[in-house]
Amino acid sequence: MKRLLSYLYPITKKIKSKYSDTLEITWYNGKKHLNTKNANYSYGSLQHILKIGLKQIHLKNVENILVLGLGGGSVIETLRKDFDYKKQVYGVDIDPVIIDLAKEEFSLKTDQNLRIFCQDAVGFLDKTQLNFDLIIIDIFIDTEVPNFVLADHFWAAIIKKASAKNQIIFNAALHQNNDQKLAGIISFLNKNKYKTETLNKVNGTNTLLIAQRNHL
Repeated sequence: MKRLLSYLYPITKKIKSKYSDTLEITWYNGKKHLNTKNANYSYGSLQHILKIGLKQIHLKNVENILVLGLGGGSVIETLRKDFDYKKQVYGVDIDPVIIDLAKEEFSLKTDQNLRIFCQDAVGFLDKTQLNFDLIIIDIFIDTEVPNFVLADHFWAAIIKKASAKNQIIFNAALHQNNDQKLAGIISFLNKNKYKTETLNKVNGTNTLLIAQRNHL
């Protein structure tokens, strides 16, 4: 019934979160979205943005994927349905409320090829013994990328967990006054033997940084 009514008007349920303040589950035009007050977190514009980024990646060579900032899990749906990716994915999100919503509202289920960790990104990177062929960084608080994601020590931790053929998608979504911070990240990656490409105004809004480790 909600699906049908959502073609007439949006139907929204609000959930409180320690990390994201108020989350919204909204039915709109027959599809369910996960939003905050000002941003789409999953299954809306964000899903389209990351799909565009994934089109730049050589997924045939990717044996495992790390998603930092799992949200409602729409990137998992995109990988499985649109790219037929069936190998190992690790999803990390600090917010237990969001992880519960991903499972209960969006039917995200762990299996032998999907493991989900309720943990902060830096803590996960520090503890994991794994290296990753593709790292997707999609960490937000509402519309803002947290400052720690823009710092060199975060990117140093990313590189330590990167395989020899590592690729990165970073959903930067930076405002103009943060362009210098993005330039610093690009410089850091270039110094560590990454080739980088910036996609601006993806889906009319976001900036994506695509990086690939150069083969030695």
